[in-house]
Amino acid sequence: MSLNLFNTLSRSLEPFEPLNPTRSSVGMYCCGPTVYDYCHIGNFRTFVFSDLTRRTLEFRGFSVKHVMNITDVEDKILRRLRETDRSLRDFTNEYEKAFLEDLTELNCRMPHHLPRATEYMPQMIDLVAKLLKRGIAYQTPDGSVWFSISNYQGCGCRYGQLVKLNFDEMRPGERVSGDEYDKEAAADFGLWKARVPDDGDVFWPSPWGDGRPGWHLECSAMSTALLGPSFDLHLGGEDLAFPHHEDEIAQSEGALEYPVGQRFVKYWLHAAHLLVEGKKMSKSLGNFFTLRDLRSKGYSGREIRQLLLSAHYRETFNFTLEGLDGARSALSRIDECVAKLVGLAASQRGSPNADVLARFTEAMDDDLNVSRAWSVVFDWVRDQNRLLATGGVTSMKAADAVATWNRLDEVLGLGRRVEDSTPADAVALLDARTAAKQVRDFAHADALRNELKAMGWLVEDTPAGPKLKRA
Repeated sequence: MSLNLFNTLSRSLEPFEPLNPTRSSVGMYCCGPTVYDYCHIGNFRTFVFSDLTRRTLEFRGFSVKHVMNITDVEDKILRRLRETDRSLRDFTNEYEKAFLEDLTELNCRMPHHLPRATEYMPQMIDLVAKLLKRGIAYQTPDGSVWFSISNYQGCGCRYGQLVKLNFDEMRPGERVSGDEYDKEAAADFGLWKARVPDDGDVFWPSPWGDGRPGWHLECSAMSTALLGPSFDLHLGGEDLAFPHHEDEIAQSEGALEYPVGQRFVKYWLHAAHLLVEGKKMSKSLGNFFTLRDLRSKGYSGREIRQLLLSAHYRETFNFTLEGLDGARSALSRIDECVAKLVGLAASQRGSPNADVLARFTEAMDDDLNVSRAWSVVFDWVRDQNRLLATGGVTSMKAADAVATWNRLDEVLGLGRRVEDSTPADAVALLDARTAAKQVRDFAHADALRNELKAMGWLVEDTPAGPKLKRA
């Protein structure tokens, strides 16, 4: 079975066939953060989905070139910057660093390229010049340059490839100065914004005067500079499909004059919205969470990642604190099983179970159906626990099981639990309990076990001796 993905462009499930048939290079671009604040949990659903996509491709033998941009100049950034006395670079650096820390906390593989918009001005200016030359863009007296949707369509191109638009409601020549606009009122959008007093010292020279790029232009320039004029995959949240991604297509295909049959991007993948406690995120509702907020509540990056991966990426997902507790329990089941298997396997190296891998692969090949994949994982955990309970796991079978889990985790990216360091007083009580059992003072041994439980530690009697684990 081949890997099948839902392509927003065709609105259908398609076999994934990369532009390079040798699998030696798959170009994948994911819209990254706009660094004016800490990213929230809704942002990270998209970034974890992007990581899952990359891991699945690599699991299936593809070589991926992963690009994620850093938007470090944009309307929201300038609004926030005006409230400070900091330079643009100093301001955006703080949030870029925090984002990369959060990405690491969620065990996402770092993109191969993290281009900043401010470092690609020559490429952006070149795209604008090409659009002006073709008559698809026009300049206004203030020095701004706008993309003309009517002229673009007049060249035989189609605007509205990712979403259905009501062109009867579009007014020719209407312009929007902001980077986002209403889905049912598409209008000419800014490619180059002439410098205004509120921009302060944030501007770049261009043939049309000092100014800065429009947000949509930035991704077209960075993606094509690093992945070439055509590449395989473009990912993002469904809220970016219009206008951002639609405008990327228009700019790129308008400027680069592709041969018949060639496209800017072959497959467009979009992750659905995330709700928090059943509602859209809002600071006024108290359901707006950053990764830092959730860590302060005692949740780990592994638990957050597991919950974000618990539902199919195209399903609207309800993120709850109760769900995080469920993720903690699910991880505990996996961790305890794997820890026992690792102990039995010792240093032996095993081979993954082909049947388990086949069922897991079949699930992921179905448009990254991680819900089905989790069923395979927990069926495997159940089967291993049954064998462990009956003593039916030899060291070699344990090594094979560990190899199976390691292979599955290449896709899931959960990693291993970092064991808590056991406090000295708990270790002393465990030693005292062991001594009490040796002299057959079982009442005292039980009392010590209860004391440990009150401290948050459970005693697990194993063939290798008693061990402590968190309650």
